[in-house]
Amino acid sequence: MTPSRKPVLACAFEGVLMSKSRMTFLALATVGVLLLTACAPGPNTLAQVSTPNPAGFWLGLWQGAISPITFVISLFNDNVNIYEVHNDGNWYNFGFMIGVSVAFGGAGSSAAAGSRRRPKSARREA
Repeated sequence: MTPSRKPVLACAFEGVLMSKSRMTFLALATVGVLLLTACAPGPNTLAQVSTPNPAGFWLGLWQGAISPITFVISLFNDNVNIYEVHNDGNWYNFGFMIGVSVAFGGAGSSAAAGSRRRPKSARREA
């Protein structure tokens, strides 16, 4: 039997040969990096406007917890925002991130599910 060989493509670089799967991975990685750079935040002119009662930790926690619902509503209504721009800074951000992790289940449940899937012999060795 002859060993099967992967199809090789000539790349645009000087005679570099790459497999089709490697070219696909490289293209997907490039698209992924471009999409992530498109998510970079820009300046927010409304954040510098002072208000008498800025949002704090507890409002950040609440708004993070309801963020999936708020996101869907914000797609159809321009008056609804996911993130409060008039906040007191890091405490609001901290509360918002805790709320988001609660809304999406956090990492604890996935770790517990992973330990249930492993066979008992593998759990004893670890």
